[in-house]
Parts: sequence; structure tokens; C-alpha cells
Amino acid sequence: MSIYDQFGVSSIINASGAVTRLGGAPMPEAVLNAFREAAGEAVPLEQLQATASRRIAKITGTEAGLVTAGSAAALTLGTAAILTGYDLARMERLPHCDGFPHEFMIAREQRSGYDHAVRAAGARLVEVGFNEIVANAGVRRTEAWEYEAAFGPSTAGVVYVFSPSSQPPLAELVERAHRFRLPVLVDAAGELPPRSNLREIAASGADLVAFSGGKAIRGPQSTGILCGKRDLVGAAAVQMLDMDDHFALWNPPADFIDKTQLGGIPRHGIGRTLKVSKEEIVALLTALELFASGAYDAGLPAFRADLETIVAGLRDLPVACQIIDKGDGESLPILEIALDEARLGTTAFEICRRLRQGTPPVYVSHGRLAEGILVINPLCLTAERTASLLVRLQEELG
Repeated sequence: MSIYDQFGVSSIINASGAVTRLGGAPMPEAVLNAFREAAGEAVPLEQLQATASRRIAKITGTEAGLVTAGSAAALTLGTAAILTGYDLARMERLPHCDGFPHEFMIAREQRSGYDHAVRAAGARLVEVGFNEIVANAGVRRTEAWEYEAAFGPSTAGVVYVFSPSSQPPLAELVERAHRFRLPVLVDAAGELPPRSNLREIAASGADLVAFSGGKAIRGPQSTGILCGKRDLVGAAAVQMLDMDDHFALWNPPADFIDKTQLGGIPRHGIGRTLKVSKEEIVALLTALELFASGAYDAGLPAFRADLETIVAGLRDLPVACQIIDKGDGESLPILEIALDEARLGTTAFEICRRLRQGTPPVYVSHGRLAEGILVINPLCLTAERTASLLVRLQEELG
């Protein structure tokens, strides 16, 4: 019996991967053990986060790092740090930013629901460029000069959503922004693997980079990483940590938070709702070291074998299966199941709905349903779950 049964909730077969709505990635045993051990003792969180900062900095090639409550929290904290620096008065006023720069430039084509995390700190987003390709109105993407043309006295920084196809190139945009002494905050939440992105995105000169800790890194789902310039990471930290102490007694490590830049100890900041527990910090660091070392790569053949089992079991059904494998030795293989909706007499949406409503419930990735395609991500599968998943697919597609 699953522990969830004790609470009246049915566990599911997650064939969608490390998505937040289904609980994220499975944590390796070493990460779970680290979580359990950390729970048994107490430690000052500014000291633990300082240690985390050094380890994150070493792995990412940045000056400092912070374990956050997910990558969205990293964006909120990064925005707050850019808005305030170590200015106590500004920290106290957030999210109200009247009287100081608070506009962040962002490409119109990079807007999404996740930019709410930036706006939550009090920033006002100013769009640049046009989404001409999607609008079928042109061939050009957003260009670096468009950001520069929009910079003004109210500009506080730039938000850039990173992907392999993002335009303009990040390094080019950073160079333009730095001409005006404007920092660049990068949303790279889902851009791992490849592992090289841990270092190469920051190597562009970006001031702060946000990663998810609960996806490819396989740490606790509610963790993330903010890394970059030391002063900005420190400003983010003091707006997240429990600050109920006396200034004379409070002694954060100087390489993490520069106390000399503060005229007093700030009150609880705008990021106080985004606290991270000691167990989560230790577990995330354990997972990060596993990921950065390539420890997860050895499991890729088993994931492919799971997908090949499904393909073999669907061979005589009205579907066409294709395993997509980048072959880079890091990325998970993905299975696409293209349905012959005419022969099935139903749609991919309906099949997806029935999979969710059956026993056991199955959640496949639903991003390509409009194309008649079910997508299987094997990250959360085991041999037993793969067998159950195949039976459910055969029931619905047979």
C-alpha cells in the first residue's frame, strides 16, 4: 500500500517526467539519505547557505550561489536583489518601487506565466521586439539593439529566458546591458542537461542565473539555484533568511553576505515566504554533485530499454512509435506515440483523458496532443511501472 493511500489519494504512473504538477523527479537514495540525516540536527541557516554558496560557485564557475525554493523563487529573489542591492530602505519598501528604477526589459516572445515571479518582487516588465514569426508577419527575432533602445532612467535590469534557440545571443545582450551598468537575470530553469550549461550560461557574463533543483538535478522538487555575482546573491539571501536577530550578534560569513554594506540588520524581506529548510539545502547539494559528476548517465540505457519494451508491446496497434534520443550521453530518451485517430475512432485528447481516469491512473506528457501524439518521458518509470503503463496503453489503444 502506498503512503498516499493512507491520506485518501491514489498514486499514479508518471510518464511525463520531472513536472511540478506531478511531484517532480524521483530523488536518488543518496539524496534521500542526506535529507534524513540533515533532519536530525540543527544548524544556523546562514552558515549552511554560505557553504552551499561555495559549492554552487565551484560547480557553476560563478562568484556565489543560493539554494532557493524552486527556480521561480530564484527569479523573485534575483529580481529583488537587483532592485535593492544592499539598500535597507528599498528592501523594506518592496514590492513598492516608487522613486527608484524598477523596469526590467524582456523580449515579447519570451513572456510567459513564469514572469509573474519577476513581477512579484515589484518589477514592471517592459516588452521589446515583436513575435513576428509566430504572427506570420516577418522572419526576424528580437534583436539586441531593441533592448538598448528601450533602456532609460527607470530601467533596473534585463530578464532573459534561456533556451538553445533564444535570440539574441545571451553574450551579445549582456555586453549591451553592461554598457549601461544594467544587470541581466537569466531564467534557465529547465535547461539541464547538458551539464555544461551549469557553467556556460553564467560564462556569458550574466549577473544572475536561475536553475531548477527538482528536474534534471533530481533534488527536492521545491528547490532551485540562484547563482552569479556575490553582492547580488548576498542581497537575495538577506531578503529570504529569517532575520530575527541582533545586528551585534549576527555574523554571516563575509564571502556570502557582506555585513559591512549594511547599516543595520534588515527586517524579514519579500522573500521570507520562500524559505528553504536545512534538509532541502543538504539534499539539493548532494543531488547537484551527483548531477555535475555525471552519475546519472549510467541509468540512460535502462530508460531506453523501458521505452523499447513499450514500443514492442504496441507494435500491432494503430500507432507509430519513435524513440527520440539526442545521443549526447546525458539526455533522457523520449518516446513519441503518434495515434491513427481515424482508425481508433477517437482523439489523443480522449485517450489521454481515459489514461488518467483508469486504474492505475496514467499521466503521459500532453504537449503534443493537438498533433495526435502521446509523449512518454521515462524518468519516473521502473520495470514494474513500465509493465503497468504498457497494459494501460494496450487497453486504451487496442
